[in-house]
Amino acid sequence: MPVPSERRSVLKALGATPAECAELLRYNENHFDPDGLERIGSLPLPDEAFVQTWERYAQQAESDGAWDVLRKALVQLRFPVQRGMSRERGYEVATRGGARVEYETASLELGSPAAVRIEIHETPAGRLPVVVAPHRGDFELLVQALTKRNEPSPVPESIGACMVAGYTNVERLWRLREQWWARHPFPTEPGWKRELGMLLPRKALYQDRFIIVSTTPYSAVPAARLGLTPAAWERLSLAIRVEHESVHYFTRRVFGSMKNRLLDEIIADYAGIVRAFGRFRADWALRFLGLESYPRYREGGRLENYRGDPPLSDGALRILHHLVKRAVDNLESWSATASDTKRPGGHLGTIVALTRLTVEELAAGDALDRLRAAARAVAPYLPGVPRPVHATPSD
Repeated sequence: MPVPSERRSVLKALGATPAECAELLRYNENHFDPDGLERIGSLPLPDEAFVQTWERYAQQAESDGAWDVLRKALVQLRFPVQRGMSRERGYEVATRGGARVEYETASLELGSPAAVRIEIHETPAGRLPVVVAPHRGDFELLVQALTKRNEPSPVPESIGACMVAGYTNVERLWRLREQWWARHPFPTEPGWKRELGMLLPRKALYQDRFIIVSTTPYSAVPAARLGLTPAAWERLSLAIRVEHESVHYFTRRVFGSMKNRLLDEIIADYAGIVRAFGRFRADWALRFLGLESYPRYREGGRLENYRGDPPLSDGALRILHHLVKRAVDNLESWSATASDTKRPGGHLGTIVALTRLTVEELAAGDALDRLRAAARAVAPYLPGVPRPVHATPSD
């Protein structure tokens, strides 16, 4: 990892004060575990336990429709999104698995339920379930129901994908209950509660991770601004979103971190743009973040969603804008020198190399040299790249 003095020199060159340097050094700290690849051994990783359940949902959706399957499986979808819903007694009991909620009581109404679909997406970290809700209003309702406890919390227009992490799947808990009940000749509710208490620490048995995506324009950027037809931009937007969220999943599972910070977003946007377009485009990345008229920032751009907690000061945020511009320009140069497919480790090699750097390094004048060095260092741990043979001393 880079020493703080190297990062500080980049910030000072951009005009950061000592206080702003301190803020940004803390905000831009790299949280990825550099030993993640060596620790896991090989890629791709096996699926997590929840994928089998979602495979069943996807298969059922082929005959019953995705929305009907999801309403039966995910208990929050049987309640409306309305203020105060999370405090309703019936809601609390149902979402904790205390009582079944009959399917007929479902009252979350989508505008285009027939358009919803379930997909299982391949990633180097194992497959990941995807719920596609093309209609913007439907996407917002699903996000509010499944991540906001059915409260009408605003969903920024620039956000068109959401990772649902640590989701307690009550349907999986009820299946565990049924299996336990069938194994015991004289089952009782107190007996099941004791069993449940022993199962709860084993979160892989009942917690899911999946993503919800819409097909609306990525980062709320109209197709015309990119010179694309609406149909083409819809397809590309979906491809960018799914790859973007898949990279977050990959870094969380392999490197132990997935944060709402700029470095994570630069890496994920790089991956999404390259997958969708074939190469990285700095102008797209800047427009997605709200800096297409750099140094002026457009209110409503995605960058404001990543200001940090506590949020960066206005002065530090202005320096962050400069870092973004230089970092994405350097990434465009990197992408132009050779396609990811021709590099050791391919596209994945670049993604992993980026986890070894910081935003300051990506914005530095020698960013391409740093990227090349990082790519060479990680290549032996990636699929399809021979690992180095370490000689053993002879007698």
